[in-house]
Amino acid sequence: MNKKRKNKDGYPFILYEHESYSEDITLKRSESFYQWMNKRRTVRDFAPRSIPKEVIDKLILTASTAPSGAHKQPWTFCVVTNPNLKSKIRLAAENEEHKSYHGRMSESWLQDIRPLQTDWHKPFLEIAPCLIVVFKKVYDILPDGTKRNNYYVNESVGLACGLLLAAIHAAGLVALTHTPSPMNFLSKILNRDENERPFLLIPVGYPAAKTYVPDLKRKKINEIAAYYE
Repeated sequence: MNKKRKNKDGYPFILYEHESYSEDITLKRSESFYQWMNKRRTVRDFAPRSIPKEVIDKLILTASTAPSGAHKQPWTFCVVTNPNLKSKIRLAAENEEHKSYHGRMSESWLQDIRPLQTDWHKPFLEIAPCLIVVFKKVYDILPDGTKRNNYYVNESVGLACGLLLAAIHAAGLVALTHTPSPMNFLSKILNRDENERPFLLIPVGYPAAKTYVPDLKRKKINEIAAYYE
């Protein structure tokens, strides 16, 4: 069987090899994966235990398998383990968060997050062994300096971040999604190019010995899905 071909414009294609299962096994696998992912939680208490670089590499490579507009892959994953940089990031993030908790956020917003027991203090930004700062590339800069548009950037990077969180959970690690607003300070601290914008800040690591998380209940299937048969 020929596993390679070209489309009408001459671009190479390869045969997609996919493993299908019986209906019974498909159901069991989907149930097993759901039960496993349903154990994932946002964690703010980290153990100061380092993560091998090879593990981080695989997490990022998994995230990079996400689909993207025109396959432009408009993302950069900055891995911060340097204590001085983490300290700078914490200081800047807490500055923005303090402003949010003391004026920017509405009373209803503050009420909604009260069960989570969050505040403007962000010690996890220094304690977590690794910060993955995800940047979106609003456009590419070619070697000759010209700009090339990217497409569906927010959607593409959002999908990659979802896969990244699943990969972190699969590796036995924990994380949280942190979005101090505005996040422009991340571009300055990490000296990123003008075409990149901070999208998400993800502390990653192992949970502390005794870690407690809010006893949250996720919405039921009839609350999140609509079937048209």
